[in-house]
Amino acid sequence: ITTGVKKDGSAMFPLMPYLNYGQMDQSDIQAVIAYLRSLAPIENQVSPSKLNFPLNFIVRTIPHLADPKPRPDSTDEIAHGGYLVNASGCFECHTSFEKGQPKAGMEFAGGFEFHFPTGFVNRSANITPDSETGIGNWTREQFIARFRQFAPDSVRQVMLDSTAFNTVMPWSMYNGMTDYDLGAIYAWLRTVKPVKHQ
Repeated sequence: ITTGVKKDGSAMFPLMPYLNYGQMDQSDIQAVIAYLRSLAPIENQVSPSKLNFPLNFIVRTIPHLADPKPRPDSTDEIAHGGYLVNASGCFECHTSFEKGQPKAGMEFAGGFEFHFPTGFVNRSANITPDSETGIGNWTREQFIARFRQFAPDSVRQVMLDSTAFNTVMPWSMYNGMTDYDLGAIYAWLRTVKPVKHQ
């Protein structure tokens, strides 16, 4: 999960965020593994992935050795926030890509498109500190509250019909973060270059 290579030596598709996990502190990766090993085993034979040419060759060039970084001191709020932004994969979803590469100057400016089988298109939000199109006018409290709206006991936590519009943002997962962690993410995002992008 840190290099993108399976037990059989084949490459993982980078939808699995191994490039992010490869930059995390070794103890955090070990904690993820320990948690996974605590789960009850489920027998489920998954069919192998199949990629079309040329992606089936390109995907083999992406894995590389992990470059673990020590977890920053949590008292350094901005460094802690940057570490969590990497671990959470915010860049990958909140950045527009073209031909598999992030668009230069559009880091965290949103617009990544998620196409649903129903025909709906969900576009990620601009989370740069632009005051007009991003989160520049949001307070720390508003940022945290946005995640808290999706607490397990919230009215927003509802089952949707498969034809209804939905979001791919894992609100309920990130809602499990502490206020300090979410606030640190907010503080780090405030250091990003503002990009005007609706």
